[in-house]
Amino acid sequence: MPPPSPAVPASSPDAPPSEDELRRQALEAIRRLLVEELAVVPSVEPGQSLVGDLHLDSMELITLAVGLEDRFRVKLSEADAAGVTTAGDLAGLVARRALEASAEKGENGGRRGPG
Repeated sequence: MPPPSPAVPASSPDAPPSEDELRRQALEAIRRLLVEELAVVPSVEPGQSLVGDLHLDSMELITLAVGLEDRFRVKLSEADAAGVTTAGDLAGLVARRALEASAEKGENGGRRGPG
């Protein structure tokens, strides 16, 4: 009988979150921001349109974007907005930007520039 295989953790505590986990976190942050900042009901689903279903105006969309930028320490641009129509699109965008920021930080390794 072979020896039992050692348990392998799904992810180490120091490993960055996966894109799926970041999407989940972003969707939760969207829900929280909509309730706390914009007084919109918390039952936001990924497929809901930000404008059509949630009735967000341009100022509310900016408030939402800034809140997500602050929470995830990412930068969202106007160009990004072109492909975002649903809460799920926005969560996915934030997750991708967070992964990119994490990768950039890893590539720099905390090194400082010359000087």
